[in-house]
Amino acid sequence: MSRTNPPTAFDESAIATLVDRFYEKVRLDPELGPVFNAAVHDWDEHKRLLTSFWASVALRASSYRGNPMAAHRPHPIRAEHFDQWLALWRETCAEELDEVHAAQMLEYAQRIGRSLKLGLGLRPQARPFGVPVVGINR
Repeated sequence: MSRTNPPTAFDESAIATLVDRFYEKVRLDPELGPVFNAAVHDWDEHKRLLTSFWASVALRASSYRGNPMAAHRPHPIRAEHFDQWLALWRETCAEELDEVHAAQMLEYAQRIGRSLKLGLGLRPQARPFGVPVVGINR
């Protein structure tokens, strides 16, 4: 559930809290945890890097130096991992941010996820005929 507070200060500290809470969920997630836990050897450093990334995206901080596409390429990532990642991101944004900033961060994540999936050549897994699409808005 999103906070109903009016927009509050949105700065690198708020992003650091968001990133910390989000990656705690990722580490424990049965689908994402095995992928991330095998790839990330220093979680504190990873969270600092991702805080820098999101601050550069949302605050135009220009503090991130890296290549997200190259960072993701060597890992066994499937299209459905992005769906789960986005669902956890949406949930965490709603818990940690006011509605305005939660929506903004979700929009950024959706665009970045689409770009990464395209760049990595990932396609959604085919569903058997007659199986409805559930959770498409995740």
